[in-house]
Amino acid sequence: MDLPNAVYAFRWFVRDTFRQASDSRLSWLMLGCSGVFVALCLSVGVNGEVPLQKEGVPVDFLPSGDPLAETVRVSSSGVAVVGGQLTVFFGFIRVPLGRDAAEAVHFLELLLAGLAADTFGVLLALVWTSGFFSSFLDPNSASVLLAKPIPRWLVLLGKYVGVLAFVSAHILLFVFGTWSALGIKTGQWRFDYLLCIPIFVFHFAVFFAVSCLLAIRTRSTVVCAIGSLSFWLLCWGVNYTRHAMTTTSEGGTGPQVVRTLAETGYWVLPKPSDLSMVLFDSLNAGRSFHRPEVFHSLDKLSVFQPSLSLATSFLFAFVTLAACSYLFASQDY
Repeated sequence: MDLPNAVYAFRWFVRDTFRQASDSRLSWLMLGCSGVFVALCLSVGVNGEVPLQKEGVPVDFLPSGDPLAETVRVSSSGVAVVGGQLTVFFGFIRVPLGRDAAEAVHFLELLLAGLAADTFGVLLALVWTSGFFSSFLDPNSASVLLAKPIPRWLVLLGKYVGVLAFVSAHILLFVFGTWSALGIKTGQWRFDYLLCIPIFVFHFAVFFAVSCLLAIRTRSTVVCAIGSLSFWLLCWGVNYTRHAMTTTSEGGTGPQVVRTLAETGYWVLPKPSDLSMVLFDSLNAGRSFHRPEVFHSLDKLSVFQPSLSLATSFLFAFVTLAACSYLFASQDY
């Protein structure tokens, strides 16, 4: 097959997979979830806020409940009292502002990012998409497509990218929708929140390759769902254990064989814990949440390398897809 025909076939498989996924009940479920969160963000408001930052004056504040709050409101001191409220559900829930509106919206976006781009979102997406490849690999369905003179690796890659495009479209809708809703309602537009999109897509793409491998080997939706979740937990455990052993007396504790296995497993397997920290740093979450102690210690030792972590995770996905192509090409349907 020449290059133009290969490109045409690849685009056709991507579009066909995207269309099939969009027509499924799963698509409506994901749209419904995104709609609920966008509606929630549209119900958010900030009332009576006193800005903390004054031009040329360092940020400082006292909580509104402090008995000395009224006596220290002196313009020359740069101290401001936070007396506003963050409202949710159009005022049904009212929360006193601990800081200014920008920080309140930032905190909400961090919570949403945890749903969309971190552990819960990735695992939920793996479960929801676990049936795509197994249903395609059913002999009654696959035999029709595989009868055409198209390389099997191209079919596999088109299906993989099609599912990835489907998930990317929904996470784009979720993140951009909630970001726009919060911006419209509060006037706070934090562009770093949009970094959730590429981080989530990368995180999902790495582990969806494992789901594809399980689908080729077993053709079972249940095995794909449970297997990909179990593999994610295994990788997280290896990832965290390696860091914990590294930061404990600089890696000098524990049997040598255990430390060797942890170090080898860390560099070979994907690194979900590291990806969470990449998201944490990208969103400047340290302003609202404490950085996990293990990663705080890694920073002190200067041994946390996020770029290398991302590169090795990408290499794992590439090798896994290559293995999928080989197995797919060698099986009979």
